[in-house]
Amino acid sequence: MCGPGVVKRYLNKISRPLLDRIDLHVEVTPISYDELSDDHPSETSVDIAKRVIEARVVQHERFTELKTVYCNAQMPERMVRQVCVLDAAGTALLKTAMKKLQLSARAYDRILKVARTIADLAGSEGVATEHLAEAIQYRSLDREGWGG
Repeated sequence: MCGPGVVKRYLNKISRPLLDRIDLHVEVTPISYDELSDDHPSETSVDIAKRVIEARVVQHERFTELKTVYCNAQMPERMVRQVCVLDAAGTALLKTAMKKLQLSARAYDRILKVARTIADLAGSEGVATEHLAEAIQYRSLDREGWGG
């Protein structure tokens, strides 16, 4: 396990433009014994795989007219706003995140694409505020203080 200073120095080597090209930034923290030994039932790998396959089918159908696009991550910029329509609450949330985290236009599009994928995994027709909030949470390297 690295000390906070080591992690911070390493993260400072990653340029902002490179960071913008990474869809998911997730800090993985150690799990406590209590969490590991908890008998609480969780979603099985088979169930997760089924949801992923169903989401991929939805995406394939969404982009069936495009020859070079078969999933949300490949969506052209002009299409993102058509496919990832937000309500007023979602728009306000994303505006706040953009301002607070000083996100780029590329990060904006990435967040919308990830939110659309989260909505697809949930079987949701539209991108809800909770899908958007989850997608923003996956931008942890954009937040101050990550890594110590």
